[in-house]
Amino acid sequence: RVRQAILRSPGRSARRHSSELNISNRSVRRILHNDLGFHPYKIAMVQQLNPGDYVKRLNFAREMKAILDQNENIILFTTDEAHFHLNGTVNQQNCRYWSDENPKLMHERPLHSPKVTVWCAVSSTVVIGPYFFEDDNGTTVTVTSERYRQMFTEFFLFELRRKRIPIRQVWFQQDGATAHTERNSMEAIRA
Repeated sequence: RVRQAILRSPGRSARRHSSELNISNRSVRRILHNDLGFHPYKIAMVQQLNPGDYVKRLNFAREMKAILDQNENIILFTTDEAHFHLNGTVNQQNCRYWSDENPKLMHERPLHSPKVTVWCAVSSTVVIGPYFFEDDNGTTVTVTSERYRQMFTEFFLFELRRKRIPIRQVWFQQDGATAHTERNSMEAIRA
C-alpha cells in the first residue's frame, strides 16, 4: 500500500501518506527507507526558462562552437562572486536533522552577520582570484558597478598580464548582476 501511495503522489510528505494510509509515520518512513529503498530528495530550484530562452541558448552554443572551431586557443573564464558568512551562519535549506521526534534545534544568528564577498574567475587551465571586495580598512563593501570595474581593470587584467595570458584569447563570462551589466562596466570589459 505504501509503495502504491508513493508512486501516485511522490511529492507528498511521509507524514501525509501515513495519515491517509492510517499507518504510523514511523512505520511509513521505515517502509520507505528499509523495504523500498526510497530516500527524501530536495527539489532543485532553477531559473525558469521561457520558450525563447531555448532558442537563445542553442544559438549561443552554435556561435561558441563556430568561434572555437576557428580559434582553439580561446580561454573561457567563468566568473562570479559569493558571500561567506564569518560566524557559522547555516543555510537551513541545506541542514536536515532526521529524528523520530522534533529536537527543536535552533541556530541563532545576528540580523546582519559579518561576511566577506569574494570574486573569482575560473578557466580550464587557470584560476584568477580570489579577490575580496573590501575598503581600505579591510571591511567588506557592496559590489557596485564602480568597484566591479576597478576589480576588472586593476586586478583581473593585471593578473592576465602577469600570467602572460593574451587578452585577445580571453572570453569573459559573467552573470547578469547590475554591477556587471551597467553600461560603464560593459564598456570596460569590451575595451
